[in-house]
Amino acid sequence: MNMMTRLFAGAAALGFAVSAHAQDIVVKGEQVHTMAGPMIANGVVVIDDGTIVAVGPAASTPVPEGFRVIEAKVVTPGLVDARTVVGLAGYLNQAQDQDQLDESAPVQPQLRAIDAYNPQEVLVEWLRGFGITTIHTGHGPGALVSGQTMVAKTAGLTADDAVIRGEAMVAANLGPWALTDGSKSPGTRAKQIALLRTALLAAQAEDEDSEDKKGKSKPPSLETRVMRAVLAGERPLLVTAHRSQDIMSALRLKEEFGIDLVLDGASEAYLLTDAIREAGVNVILHPPMMRQYGELENASFTTGAVLREAGIPFAYQSGYEGYVPKTRVVLWEAAIAAANGLEWNEALAAITIDAARILGVEDRVGSLEVGKDGDVALFDGDPFEYTSHAVGVVIDGEVVSDTPQ
Repeated sequence: MNMMTRLFAGAAALGFAVSAHAQDIVVKGEQVHTMAGPMIANGVVVIDDGTIVAVGPAASTPVPEGFRVIEAKVVTPGLVDARTVVGLAGYLNQAQDQDQLDESAPVQPQLRAIDAYNPQEVLVEWLRGFGITTIHTGHGPGALVSGQTMVAKTAGLTADDAVIRGEAMVAANLGPWALTDGSKSPGTRAKQIALLRTALLAAQAEDEDSEDKKGKSKPPSLETRVMRAVLAGERPLLVTAHRSQDIMSALRLKEEFGIDLVLDGASEAYLLTDAIREAGVNVILHPPMMRQYGELENASFTTGAVLREAGIPFAYQSGYEGYVPKTRVVLWEAAIAAANGLEWNEALAAITIDAARILGVEDRVGSLEVGKDGDVALFDGDPFEYTSHAVGVVIDGEVVSDTPQ
């Protein structure tokens, strides 16, 4: 079955995937990678009412009567895509399903992903079929500050059903990702930083309640409220920056305003490992297989291994593609990293527990541990092997996919 056929088949199957409720399930695997400890040979994961209640060897972990049992060769936590535009950008690549960018102004932090997210978009189901159960999605490149991101499950009838964090980060972009053709601002890198500083300084200076010209109290604008949340450390500033000069500009912003910064893309991060580590910044790294031209001409398959060696927390993402089907698959991206310097467990961590930590949702997803959400991916072999398939996906204790991908 080719990719586009899967997309259309997924659309037909979507009603089943989002309409069911949590079940009592036991997942058995010849290998269970919990990402909270060593791999468990012949392990089980017990899920009761959507929550993991037991994880351990089959020989010593009781299987409750009446629970549905599903089996696979390899079991992992549900995969986490640390940065995407899926749910805002649709697979048709036409105006009616492209909500990831509003070009009416260069700085629009008040735009919320949750207000544009479509959980029934075919691409959401498509990613889910490969074991991806959590996505960090939102407004993409093209504007200096394009909007706010959200963290969601890849199941649910509505955005409110799917959401984990409705206001996760504020997405900013440096370099050509947010430069205009000169007819409007910003037209240069210096102007990009000047506009970002202006927005942060304005939020810093404005009182909670200012006065209009008639002396009447007026509340702060939505834009100001969001930038205040960034200044207060309540919401990280997610900065897409690939060139080393743009990465350094982002680090200077962090130092000047004391904000929580997350680097996105960061193709040339390997040139600045000391500066990034000293700044205490997390990195959502570009997909290893992303086309290496333009801003990404110096990207490398081995950057993940370099960041790991330097002690810099990072995760992989699917990013944004301007062509159909508008997304990559982090499972495949991590597989390339595992063949280029990362240990197998490190590559899996970059799309499970490490991604969950960077997104601030590690208390719910990213590993198979008692008390966490019942999100599980099942494979018929090594997940990073091209010949393996995702043969089952469980989200919140519900089997949402059991068709091999």
